[in-house]
Amino acid sequence: MAKTHGRTSWTRRRVLGTAAAGTAAAAAGSLRVAEAATASSRSAATPSASPAGDVVGKITVGYQGWFAAKGDGAPIDGWWHWSHDWSKPPSPANTGIKCWPDMSEYTRTYRTGYADLGNGQPATLFSSYDQQTVDTHFSWMSQYGVDTAALQRFDPTGGEGPTRDAMASKVRSAAEAHDVKFYVMYDVTGWTAMQSEIKTDWTAKMKAHTASPAYARQNGKPVVAIWGFGFNDDAHPFSAAACGDVIAWFKSQGCYVIGGIPKEWRTGGQGTRDGFLDTYRAFDMISPWMVGAIGSAADSDHYYQYVNLGDQAECDAHGIDYQPCVLPGDVSVPGQRAHGDFMWRQFYNMVRVGAQGLYISMFDEFNEGNQIAKTAATKAAVPVDSGFLALDEDGTACSSDYYLRLTADGGRMLKRSIALTATRPTEPVPGGTTPTPTGKVVAFRANVNNAYVTAESAGASPLIANRAAIGPWEQFDMTSADGGSITLRSHANGRYVTAGSAPLIADSSTPGRAQAFQLVRNSDGTVSLLALANGQYVTAENAGASALIANRTAIGPWEKFTLVTD
Repeated sequence: MAKTHGRTSWTRRRVLGTAAAGTAAAAAGSLRVAEAATASSRSAATPSASPAGDVVGKITVGYQGWFAAKGDGAPIDGWWHWSHDWSKPPSPANTGIKCWPDMSEYTRTYRTGYADLGNGQPATLFSSYDQQTVDTHFSWMSQYGVDTAALQRFDPTGGEGPTRDAMASKVRSAAEAHDVKFYVMYDVTGWTAMQSEIKTDWTAKMKAHTASPAYARQNGKPVVAIWGFGFNDDAHPFSAAACGDVIAWFKSQGCYVIGGIPKEWRTGGQGTRDGFLDTYRAFDMISPWMVGAIGSAADSDHYYQYVNLGDQAECDAHGIDYQPCVLPGDVSVPGQRAHGDFMWRQFYNMVRVGAQGLYISMFDEFNEGNQIAKTAATKAAVPVDSGFLALDEDGTACSSDYYLRLTADGGRMLKRSIALTATRPTEPVPGGTTPTPTGKVVAFRANVNNAYVTAESAGASPLIANRAAIGPWEQFDMTSADGGSITLRSHANGRYVTAGSAPLIADSSTPGRAQAFQLVRNSDGTVSLLALANGQYVTAENAGASALIANRTAIGPWEKFTLVTD
């Protein structure tokens, strides 16, 4: 999250991140040996302080909903959060973001000052003020297993207030339409008169949204979160007494209260103000902030051992629910995301620590590059003059929805519908590609008729699934190609299989895009082939009676094959 005043922006991440390098060692040193021994003996099945609800046992994402554009009708009337100077379109010299969204699913977009994308399409961006944008985001949440969205709400008393008020209604509508829960998360950064005004805002405006069937409830109570109590910086000057008063007031209103608090909340350190431990313990659930604290899987392992275990033990001892952050990583930092390994390690560590829920930081945070929403997958989808990196920045092809799919699997592991595993089950390309067995001899058996695929007539005729056994014509060398794709070279004639508008045939002496496929792993153990030549799936046409051809937009029985390796 970033806090913006007028045309000047500063972010809590930058303020807090400067101290992060020195805090890990301090946190480790302050953890008592006895506490570590007790914490390390915990089981991942430790009972939570609260039963499952809309945040306990669930995946929650932080939702900014704070992007606007000139001409979208928003009261703020500007390029809100897309650029530094909101009166002018975002451009390389006037940008507020670190990476580019995948714009393919937005029906209303706005032309920017950037050059065209690498694929020649105009560089346009969305507005959160358009209901279709919010509906698109919440449809993704529903599709990819996000249970709950925490709508960020900064000081609503200034010029941003009317737009933020409208966004709350738009989020409510989208949440109701797509069966996703939501709650209000106040960020008190820079909110001078917070102690009184937050109560007025809740009573006069936000409380009304709790009447929605989509409003999140925990332990039968409407959920409200407050981010920013106890941080030791000028943007969060509130006393422990003032913060305690606000927490107690929300509880008196019948709310279940979550605290977004410093990562040093329990161990102490320069990130937290002195004398706040009792204030932190007053929350029903705590969610220590981790952006700027970790940047690798090794960092996550360190925090698991020296911080998270102790945090969970402390929460258990005081009847507090624990909702640690999980970060996808900053796209603009080369290699940090590690094509999903960084995020998955956090899922693994936080599930095995026994966390009651997980908070993804964030859903749509293109300003800081920490978003899981669909993002430009390659340079072709990025403005050529922007300098932005795409999801394939480390050389591994990733689909634009990869981090949503990763979140879905993390949620399954949290809910124990898949086993706890340190091995990331989510592959970076759509549907999941199999990185092995490239470099091996393979055969394909069509599931529709249980016959093997053959390069008919020693490769002179198209491929067809009509053989009962494997011989040379049914064998192919499967090798790696660019972007995680594969090629298939027939043993029948030594030529590569080509796809396109015509049936598949082994006719090329050299591999190119027309000979490249994505090997998709299906949930039932079968595989499918997606032809890069036209972006369509290979099918055993006419239930296997006709030649294989890439002409299907979805996977059905005719598009599934059993992969047989040597």
